[in-house]
Amino acid sequence: MMSSDVMQLQEEMQKATKEEEELTSEERRKLERKLKKERKKKEKQLMREAGISTKKVEPKKQSGSELALAYLTSWSENPEEWKFQKTRQTWLLLHMYDKEKVPDKYFTILLDYLQGLQGGARDITVQKAEAFMKEFDGSDAEDPNLLEKCERIRQVLQLLS
Repeated sequence: MMSSDVMQLQEEMQKATKEEEELTSEERRKLERKLKKERKKKEKQLMREAGISTKKVEPKKQSGSELALAYLTSWSENPEEWKFQKTRQTWLLLHMYDKEKVPDKYFTILLDYLQGLQGGARDITVQKAEAFMKEFDGSDAEDPNLLEKCERIRQVLQLLS
């Protein structure tokens, strides 16, 4: 024998089914959306009562540095699946002399990458490196960061000239 709750639920479902058969497809769609919205609302309410957060956590976006270094690593380790990305190359060319942004381990890969540099990007890179060298030649700084930057510039010029 069935409990009265189960029988009542079955009657409601049958009634809802009959009502749905009488509805047009547009009305049925509206009803389904309304029911879904009510279900979601009830779920959120239950989650709040249980003390569970209902806010979605956005995944952390990678920084330009992380993306550029991943691009460089992909170029060296997986050349078949690597794809040229101008923004990543531009970032690397702008920051290649900064040891903080492009650590030594990546700089050696970057030097290999620069061998294939073509056209305007190659010309501009050489021009900028020469300008940096002239700028640093004029200064008698003993700053270790400056010396490391000069060494990187020298390596790039040697490679591309």
